[in-house]
Amino acid sequence: MLALARGEEVSAAWMVAAALGSYAIGYRFYSRFIAQRVLRVDKHRATPAERLDNGIDFHPTDRRVLLGHHFAAIAGAGPLVGPVLAAQMGYLPGTIWIVAGVILAGAVQDMVTLFFSMRRDGKSLGQMAREEIGPVGGAAALLAVFAIMIILLAVLALVVVNALAESPWGTFSIGMTVPIALFMGFYLRVLRPGRVTEVSLIGIALLLLALVSGRWVAESSWAGAFTLEPGTLVIWLLVYSFIASILPVWTLLAPRDYLSTFMKIGTIGLLAVGVVITVPTLKMNGITDFAGVGDGPVFAGSLFPFVFITIACGALSGFHALISSGTTPKMIQKETQVRMIGYGSMLMESFVAIMAMVAACIIDPGLYFSMNAPAGVIGDTVQSASEAVRSFGYSISPEQLAAAAKAVEEQTLLSRTGGAPTLAIGVSEIFSQVVGGAGMKAFWYHFAIMFEALFILTALDAGTRVGRFMLQDMLGNVHRSFRRVSWWPGLLFSSAVVVALWGYFLWVGVHEPLGGINQLFPLFGIANQLLAAVALAVCTTLLVKSGRLKWAWVTGVPLVWDAVVTLTASWQKVFSTDPKVGFFQQRADYQEAIEQGKVIAPAKNMDDMHTVVTNSTVDGVLSALFAILVVVVLVDAGRTCVRAARHPREATLHEAPYVPSQLTAPAGLFATAEEKSELAAASAGGGGTPDGGGPGGGSGAHRPGGGDG
Repeated sequence: MLALARGEEVSAAWMVAAALGSYAIGYRFYSRFIAQRVLRVDKHRATPAERLDNGIDFHPTDRRVLLGHHFAAIAGAGPLVGPVLAAQMGYLPGTIWIVAGVILAGAVQDMVTLFFSMRRDGKSLGQMAREEIGPVGGAAALLAVFAIMIILLAVLALVVVNALAESPWGTFSIGMTVPIALFMGFYLRVLRPGRVTEVSLIGIALLLLALVSGRWVAESSWAGAFTLEPGTLVIWLLVYSFIASILPVWTLLAPRDYLSTFMKIGTIGLLAVGVVITVPTLKMNGITDFAGVGDGPVFAGSLFPFVFITIACGALSGFHALISSGTTPKMIQKETQVRMIGYGSMLMESFVAIMAMVAACIIDPGLYFSMNAPAGVIGDTVQSASEAVRSFGYSISPEQLAAAAKAVEEQTLLSRTGGAPTLAIGVSEIFSQVVGGAGMKAFWYHFAIMFEALFILTALDAGTRVGRFMLQDMLGNVHRSFRRVSWWPGLLFSSAVVVALWGYFLWVGVHEPLGGINQLFPLFGIANQLLAAVALAVCTTLLVKSGRLKWAWVTGVPLVWDAVVTLTASWQKVFSTDPKVGFFQQRADYQEAIEQGKVIAPAKNMDDMHTVVTNSTVDGVLSALFAILVVVVLVDAGRTCVRAARHPREATLHEAPYVPSQLTAPAGLFATAEEKSELAAASAGGGGTPDGGGPGGGSGAHRPGGGDG
């Protein structure tokens, strides 16, 4: 703030230092307070992974592997794309929300949801709402959560398709992560059980080889085989997601996510180091004029509430609650590990968001707006884009725009919306100054594009598996057999239904620019945050019902903030008279234009005009419906909390019974002296054999007196 007041230039290195320092304080003190005082985690209590271990969905997984899986599953498009778009408002509002929001809200939601799901045999968020809040709020939650889940998965898949279409380098490299992961799973399960460090080194070496080989393939005669059209990619994604959602977690899902985490954290870590070495200046204003006016070219809407909706996953994300009540609670070894895996993973994702914000704000603002404003606003030539940018209050010449595209070997950078290309430009700017100079900009740009696709794909396969769990929980209320999540008939049926639902929207969206998931894309941010409100409401209710009323503010305060922000945004999207914001106002304007025989962008003909009218109507109705469902959940949760606070002895919890744990495993990434003594004692009592086989029990988990379990 001193630098801003003095009119000095602000270095991006300050943002990195501020974020890392804040995360260290939040994790060291606040997460420990929640784990020990609020949740009262019990290392002597067996988790579902230990009690229900079946080698398919329930499997005690080494904390390091599970940390990688959980992080890879939650870190999808949001932390990369949202902050880039929010940079339109300036770097300051978004950065403050990313850092403060994750410490006080996002990481809290993830950890608390994981804890309560773990205490309930890994039940899904919607099922927990049904059992703990009541039939009315629970039914609303089940419907809202599942519908929003399908939209989120289809949006994530669309981003992957857009990133990999016609890209042989990215397609080959990402495709190779599948056989590498299968090998890692087999290695840990059969060849060398428990050797996590050993297989990690092998996996990293193979991953780097796949990345380098991808460029060779792209420049060879094999390029055609890996240059896939969007429709072909959709089919491959559907097949992959179905298979990944039904295979045992140790074969593909956990090792692949663990492998992907090395690339994700490695790249972001190197980017942070690059920022410290090059010390780039933040060229975007701290707060832009668009923050107050709300008529920005990238997205319409004022700073409150839309900057919080746009950033989403970097600070608070409802999608994370689905993973925390999906795969992870069925794989965690010890209750004490919820702090590292739940809270720690979210801090890691928040740092990704910080680096995305930095990458967007160190490039020229004129280039930023040229890349992120739609063609309907800036035109399709460098001349028209230059003039449009000048009207925004910034400047960039046509020659500079052409040179920027040429530097990364692209035909054009105009209207490369979605955030990913902008992040790639920022990454290439930093990395090229450290390694290779200007001649390496193209390499680093395409590397970053592929890196983002890998980032998002790992959320897609885990998300599909979580969708399967949710549907099985819902069907289990009708047919008891579905409650056994590893029951093969139900497993295959539920996975097929989930893949078919999001696959339909994706297929239509790829083939019709204004249809399918493109129709629902505007709902992504609000739907995600409404999901967070449901998760926080469930967590707050469970804190009250379990006798922790004095600690209910831990999730209650973030719940109130999220509800106010998201319901305000929902209200504006439904009732705003600005056609750029309000769905029904947009519908009215396009309907009036149709009656007058006019065509308005982005429509190109009358058929497109009618499609826009339909899309606006559907989006408006769904926005209102989702908001109403969440309000029902909040009201019913409030009623349940009041009743539990007044009559605590009458509160009924659907918690699994206590079973003593036979596993010994560290709570954090590195074992403490006390934990090392416990591991040594357990190893001596059991003959020193690590527990289990998959990526899972080994190395650091022992079952006293039990051989290799």
